Amino acid sequence: MKQIIERLTAPTPNFFKKLRNFGLALTAISAVVVGSPVALPVIVVKVAGYLAVAGGIVGAVSQTAVQGGE
Repeated sequence: MKQIIERLTAPTPNFFKKLRNFGLALTAISAVVVGSPVALPVIVVKVAGYLAVAGGIVGAVSQTAVQGGE
């Protein structure tokens, strides 16, 4: 467990910072679409749900990348 905490707090390379931010933005946009008060087609809501999951995974995996290949 200690190794995971060390990886999460270690410096993240710039590429993975950008990828993490993209994943967070994707998740946020998906949340807005899913929570929209306007009736949207079912396929749009379903795709937004999938994008939210993908964005969350991209953000989590990107956060665990560390500089120096340790």
